[in-house]
Amino acid sequence: MSPSSPHIPRYAGLDGLRAIAVGLVLIYHLFPEAGLTSGFVGVDVFFVVSGFLITSLMLRPTRHTLRHRLVDFWRRRARRLLPALAVMLTVCSTAAWAIGGDVLVGVGRQLVGAATFSYNWVALAGGSDYFTAAEPELFRNVWSLAVEEQFYLLWPLLLPVLLMLLRARWVLVAFAVVAAGASAWWMSALVGADAVTRAYFGTDSHAFGLLLGIALAFAVRNMPDREWMHRPGVRMAGVGVGMLGLALIVVAAVLPDRPAGSGFPWTLLAASAGALLAVFAGLLPGSWFGRTIDVRPLRWIGDRSYGIYLWHWPLLVLVLAASGQGAGTAGVPVAAGALTLVLSIAVAATSYSLVETPLRRLGFRRALRAVRARLARGPVNRMAMIGGLLAGLLALGGTTAAVASAPAMTTSEMTIRAGEQALKDAARQKPRPAPTPEAVVGDEITAVGDSVMLASAPALYEKFPGIYVDAAVSRSIWAGPDIVDALEAAGRLRPHVVVALGTNGSVDRSMLQKISDTVGRDRDLVLVNAYAPRDWISGVNRDLRQFADARSGVVVADWSGAIAPHEDLLAGDRIHPGMAGGRVFADVVETGIRAAQAERLARRVPDDRTPQPAG
Repeated sequence: MSPSSPHIPRYAGLDGLRAIAVGLVLIYHLFPEAGLTSGFVGVDVFFVVSGFLITSLMLRPTRHTLRHRLVDFWRRRARRLLPALAVMLTVCSTAAWAIGGDVLVGVGRQLVGAATFSYNWVALAGGSDYFTAAEPELFRNVWSLAVEEQFYLLWPLLLPVLLMLLRARWVLVAFAVVAAGASAWWMSALVGADAVTRAYFGTDSHAFGLLLGIALAFAVRNMPDREWMHRPGVRMAGVGVGMLGLALIVVAAVLPDRPAGSGFPWTLLAASAGALLAVFAGLLPGSWFGRTIDVRPLRWIGDRSYGIYLWHWPLLVLVLAASGQGAGTAGVPVAAGALTLVLSIAVAATSYSLVETPLRRLGFRRALRAVRARLARGPVNRMAMIGGLLAGLLALGGTTAAVASAPAMTTSEMTIRAGEQALKDAARQKPRPAPTPEAVVGDEITAVGDSVMLASAPALYEKFPGIYVDAAVSRSIWAGPDIVDALEAAGRLRPHVVVALGTNGSVDRSMLQKISDTVGRDRDLVLVNAYAPRDWISGVNRDLRQFADARSGVVVADWSGAIAPHEDLLAGDRIHPGMAGGRVFADVVETGIRAAQAERLARRVPDDRTPQPAG
């Protein structure tokens, strides 16, 4: 999230645009039920702004040598970005160590990725899934900072070569636009191959926003200031262009994103195009639009948008973990989101005043000399500086302790691993006979579910020998119809069909209807409701109940009611059951199947009493 700098000219509207961008991201992460289902497009707005600003800076005429310009550019970027990043990483790592548990998993790998600006590639190598919020990394948000830093490193080296080879302005613009199109095409290809996180995290596949910003910088290079540009009609047209840009950004932010990444790259391109129009509208001489969105509150937020973005995600993970909500962010209570928002703004403002601004203005060496000078000024200054140094040492020590004490996997991962192993074992073993004729027979059950069912798989196999379980991490109701259709085609849909797909998002009734249609009236459909500290769970359970009540042959198994009094049987995320919790899940499934059998029997009674024709 590239911040402004005194060496980069201030363009009207950019601070306001930064504020809008970071606001979209904050709402998306902190208030997921607010309706900004694609609020992550704020990152793409930042990318356009960064591409434009950095290229404009490099295109400014200068008498310095290329080497001097490169060294000076990288030095200023380091001054602006590294201090705030270092403070955030060490403070949040220390807080995570103090909290302990699941929030520490993978923290060492994350720190390496964040410190080397390679987080996106490190996360991909570690199998990270951006769109799985059950167990998020503490520093997941720095993936976008890594993309920008890789751009800051490579683009200043490539730009002089391009300027020598492609001298004409519009040839340069065309080159940048074609490169952006190629990047967007590559993202589309990766999404088509079901590599959504690779498409989103990859510098190659997510560079189109940066490249569109570069194209704009080429296009407006040395733009003349003509008298006609200041006419009221032209200024109003500029306002219209800017408002159209903002509208595109907002529309992109509210577009649905289910299943995850389904709108890529078009949603991101729409936001990038909107940002391009907004930046251009602010560039016009005497722009009314730029001054309008640069009102003082938005400009204040825009100046601190880098810090706000940097702090908000790790603070959210820490607030949820410390409050007993688990380390996941799949659903955020409003109070937790509001607290995180206040903390993010307060900490970012403090960092901006005490860390970022002094180091940006003085540089590392002069700042160190200033610290030495304050140590010699008197006891009050000396105590303040010593206190700051001790706090820094404590944060470093806490970071080291966090890395050393991090568990290999979260408690929910352990339960899921046990479930995966149970599925493998079941595929190799012959089913045992049912213990009594009255028991529900496992070879008459097909179960389809998400990670909750996967974690419960050992208990399901224990209770129902021969049951067929198809469960996986991160599944939602959107995946259900295709899975059930495939099982039907393969002849694996048995008399009792159990579906548990409510943990990872709200349910769609049309998806439920498709599942019900495939199951048909000759089978029982048991819908297991959901339990998790997520805002949407009550709505999921209500919708499942209403769907079942309106149809025969469909019943709800009450996992939520059964496990709520026994949260101690769940992993640290308060979602996934261990073995004892899995047995509760299996009991719930049995209760649901027996209820379905009872309803089927009740439906047959009138048929048995139908008068027979006289013969």
